Amino acid sequence: MSTGHCRRLLAAYRHALTRPTSVLVLGGGRDFFSNGIHLGVIEAAASPAEESWANIHAMNDVVEAVLRTTDRLVVAALGGNAAAGGAMLALAADEVWCRGGVVLNPHYRRMGLYGSEYWTYTLPRRVGTGTAERLTSEALPVGTAEGARLGLVDRVLRVAPDGFAAEVRRLACALADAPGLRARIAVKEAARHRDEAVRPLSDHRRAELARMRKVFFDQGAPYHALRAAFVRKTPGGSSDRPLAPVSGDGR
Repeated sequence: MSTGHCRRLLAAYRHALTRPTSVLVLGGGRDFFSNGIHLGVIEAAASPAEESWANIHAMNDVVEAVLRTTDRLVVAALGGNAAAGGAMLALAADEVWCRGGVVLNPHYRRMGLYGSEYWTYTLPRRVGTGTAERLTSEALPVGTAEGARLGLVDRVLRVAPDGFAAEVRRLACALADAPGLRARIAVKEAARHRDEAVRPLSDHRRAELARMRKVFFDQGAPYHALRAAFVRKTPGGSSDRPLAPVSGDGR
């Protein structure tokens, strides 16, 4: 999603929050939910570094809005694959529902990036610090069955692609009518306040973006060659150069 895409999504999300609903569903297309920042738009920009910086801030704004939604439940419904910041956007939701066969790539390493989108908060929160370190360093795809086992996926929907939206709608309505919903929302709000007291979201964002900025504005960083090769479908740089150690707290 480009900077413009993210800003439009954020405006739509904020509008959705004005509606009297108790469950909000983030959905994507049939083939992809989201793959994070838009490498094609970045590559075509007059300054890829500046556009990368603007894009990651815009992505972070969307994820932060989801994380700070404490008056209702948010569901990420993945009818298609998700990767990098798009996967972290999904993990910001309270529940992740995936169509069977969806593949998650909850990492950034193959593009030479440390990553942002509050992954240092959402990923360890879901799978624990050790598994978060393994997922981001090994940079391997995760199927729905493994995702459910690890805690990345809450519900796998065994439906055909053209039936996914209707099934999500049915399940979301059932969730909205569940008798314990208000109590669950109250627990969610209390947990967010506790987590904020331990380490504010702003600190996660600051630490992640400090790492990202160094890469974006270093023309010798592998990210630039990897991005160009990916977009232009040509041989490019290698992502095998060791990155700084990844830790679950972003430090």
